[in-house]
Amino acid sequence: MNKITVVGIDLGKSVFHVHGVDAAGHTVIERRFTRKALHNWLARLEPCLVGMETCSGAHHLGRWLRQQGHEVRLMNPRYVKPYVKTNKNDARDAEAICEAVTRPQMRFVPIKSVAQQEVQMMHRVRSRLVADRTALANQVRGFLREFGITVGEGIRVLRRLLPQILEDGCNELSASGRSLLWQLREELVQL
Repeated sequence: MNKITVVGIDLGKSVFHVHGVDAAGHTVIERRFTRKALHNWLARLEPCLVGMETCSGAHHLGRWLRQQGHEVRLMNPRYVKPYVKTNKNDARDAEAICEAVTRPQMRFVPIKSVAQQEVQMMHRVRSRLVADRTALANQVRGFLREFGITVGEGIRVLRRLLPQILEDGCNELSASGRSLLWQLREELVQL
């Protein structure tokens, strides 16, 4: 078997497709692996260039491959797509990754450290919480409008006025409506 110089890996949740070529660009391996089998195979593989698309798990695997002595390059999937030959499937994706990683004009994504991934994780959680808070505030405003009560824009305005609205006995809100809106207010405060 010829020495593998470039490997393209199509990452999956539990199944991974690998396409490897030699120095002349001839296909040496086209194979499907489970996660454990892939790690075992890569640990035995002589150091080479490994390409992967950026997706869940790519940075972790990239760090591990670097520890094994491989040169790892991550690419945005948008840049790999033009290299996929007819009838897209996982094996052809691995082949496209293998070809794209060798292109001199390809743009690569740096492998994130554990600390960088943790910061990114915190930003994503915060972003989701802000979106949840905005959605809840809009829902509460919509409920209030159905009873002829309007509240200006902004979370602070809603949080400040909602207790006054709920304590005002002159509006159309019943006891059960007030109770539900108090629960939503508490959820809004938590968010």
